Amino acid sequence: MWRRIGYAGLTASVLAVSITATAQRPEPSLDAPFVPTSEAAVEAMLKLADVKKTDIIYDLGCGDGRIVIAAAKTYGARGVGIDIDPERIKEAKENARKAGVSKLVRFEEKDLFQADIHSATVVTLFLLPRINLQLRPKLLRELKPGARIVSNTFDMGDWKADKRLTLPGDDGSDATFLSHKLYLWIVPPNTK
Repeated sequence: MWRRIGYAGLTASVLAVSITATAQRPEPSLDAPFVPTSEAAVEAMLKLADVKKTDIIYDLGCGDGRIVIAAAKTYGARGVGIDIDPERIKEAKENARKAGVSKLVRFEEKDLFQADIHSATVVTLFLLPRINLQLRPKLLRELKPGARIVSNTFDMGDWKADKRLTLPGDDGSDATFLSHKLYLWIVPPNTK
């Protein structure tokens, strides 16, 4: 009898610990909060990168997928969105389906530092400054010369942008605090 109670108690304890651990499982560690890129900024980022149908766009920290979806819809380009948040990936896939571009884009639930980006001809970012700086060596190591990198709002420290663009504020004004700064870098030869 004692053994049965002991095993039953042990089983109940293990089950309770398992349920507690599952309930307390941390959310994915997000390097940057999800802040949607405005439609005007998406359009300007793609124009700044001079996106063509032959391009492969990678959006690191893609959120709801709007940049790669716009690249597919507007230019016919293929795209890959990378995000660590499973809810954002689910939302991005649904948005691609609704936009009718599911055959041109895909979304991967992955840490952007672990993503294979070597086939990208354009990389888009809307991350925090420290993340841009941490990504810089990966971008230079994995991207081919001539690949374009466009960042919304944040630069990459002492790596000077090849082009900069400031969009007016979302309210139509030129208010600096409402404006979007966009940066374009072109991967130089011999960076590997």
